[in-house]
Amino acid sequence: MTVPSPLSLLSATALSALMLVVGACAKPEARPVEATAPVVAEGAKAVGPFVSAANPHAVAAGMTVLERGGTAADAAVAVQAVLGLVEPQSSGLGGGAFMMWFDAESGTVTVYDGRETAPAAATPDLFWQEGRPLGFAEAVLSGRSTGVPGVVAMLGLAQTRHGRLAWADLFGDAERLAEDGFEVSPRLGGFIAATRGQARSDWANAYFTGADGKRVQTGDILTNRAYAETVRALAAGGSRALYEGPIAEGIVATVGQAPLPGPLTLEDMAGYQPKVRGPLCRPYRIYVVCVPPPPSSGVSLLQLLAMAEHVPEVSAGPDDAGAWVAFARLQRLMYADRDRYVADADFVYVPVAGLLDPGYVAGRAALVPGLTGAAEAGHPPGIVTVGTDATVEPAGTSHFFIVDQWGNAVSMTTTVESVFGSGRMSGGFFLNNQLTDFSFEPVDDLGRPVANAVAGGKRPRSSMAPVLIFDREGRLVGGLGSPGGSSILAYNAKALIGTLDWGLGVQDAFDLPNLVARGTGLGADTERFSPALQAALAAQGLHLRPNASENSGLHGGLWRLGPDGWAWDGGADDRREGVVATR
Repeated sequence: MTVPSPLSLLSATALSALMLVVGACAKPEARPVEATAPVVAEGAKAVGPFVSAANPHAVAAGMTVLERGGTAADAAVAVQAVLGLVEPQSSGLGGGAFMMWFDAESGTVTVYDGRETAPAAATPDLFWQEGRPLGFAEAVLSGRSTGVPGVVAMLGLAQTRHGRLAWADLFGDAERLAEDGFEVSPRLGGFIAATRGQARSDWANAYFTGADGKRVQTGDILTNRAYAETVRALAAGGSRALYEGPIAEGIVATVGQAPLPGPLTLEDMAGYQPKVRGPLCRPYRIYVVCVPPPPSSGVSLLQLLAMAEHVPEVSAGPDDAGAWVAFARLQRLMYADRDRYVADADFVYVPVAGLLDPGYVAGRAALVPGLTGAAEAGHPPGIVTVGTDATVEPAGTSHFFIVDQWGNAVSMTTTVESVFGSGRMSGGFFLNNQLTDFSFEPVDDLGRPVANAVAGGKRPRSSMAPVLIFDREGRLVGGLGSPGGSSILAYNAKALIGTLDWGLGVQDAFDLPNLVARGTGLGADTERFSPALQAALAAQGLHLRPNASENSGLHGGLWRLGPDGWAWDGGADDRREGVVATR
């Protein structure tokens, strides 16, 4: 059997449209590193069943599908359907997602882009009122914040191509839990208890108030018969049942309600199409890391890893203050470029090749030793003039990783954007506020157009960057990803460096302290850094402050050689409620 090369990870479309990936994934010499994480051995093919996701009910649903002979694509449908019910603050049928699919038979990687789109009537001043930008909270709660949901159409396409079971048979767990009820978890209960924002919208108040007039709490049994009806309709009518007919009509009607109704139409719903894209792949140490292209910010994650290879301090390990200082500075450089240049490449030019150009990467990495504050955006080869971005990225996302018995894999990050999305519900699920991921300001103070400005049909820039990892021969090593708003890139980078560079077990890497450095901001899991390490960091000018962004929810696994042979080393971030299941 011929082992596929890293070049075969790319589809023919990707090779023709993104020639920059060819050079990146050409097979370089594998260099030994001090990390103990092994590369996949010849003949030790990574196979499942394996599921890591943010809720035990969702993991159980995915494992049931895999054990019935379903593929990772089949299981992804079941996992998402359950997550949208039991973890509605993070993702759901009314949101969007990016899926990385690895086909074990052909050795190829395909990106399924289920990012939401702006309605056709949306204009750059969508979030302006009376000559000024709306306040962010006001915009989130408005009908203007909701784009056409993409996750269901994306799953429908991926499952049609890669599934083995009938679509209609993938919603049973979600329907049962919605009809019979599920116990409200502590994390969901905490968000339900919020006293303002989306948790207190008219829709959320109706959903989270029991027949006795009391608000639902942790440990209560919550039913959602409207959701059960929706998944029954999807099971019977296919993914298009969300985009045409009663479900679509309900979504459009809800978005069109005051305050500040949105321009979403039935034509927008019916016209939505998921995108099939080629992946971006780059070597890191002795591995190859693959992520989605724009509008995902995966290119920025690859840029950080590429810079890290020029900064030896990073490899010193998790107990070394210099490694954390270097990691923070790499983030500042990465975010400065990401915030300036990354957007929907179908609408604006994104200098992907330039951001990953070896000379440019080396030049940016050379700034690390002297960088003591915020970084300025660089000038990658091929840039066009774009303005300073004004995008605000809230949090409310989930990630899962699945491998089936044939070795096919899904790494998928999924979201409704903010916690409970826009706070508006239809069909038993929350609608996204994804359009607030656009810059409210279409031009900057100098009059330069902003790459991530609103436009009809455009997809907002996303920090979601699901990862698949391979050895240099193209064999699957693993996958991971995280929620966290703009901090997703920092969380994914920490996990990749922790596992592939520092040689930590997956759970240990996920449980490492988070450190997020973007612009002038600096946030950390201060309680997870030892007093001695905090003092050492402070001595180098890195004074830790509590992390103000959404915390991580890393999920994933690596195929590793252990005392009992090759097996999955899985992890589920202890900051969430997820679990890992394998056989």
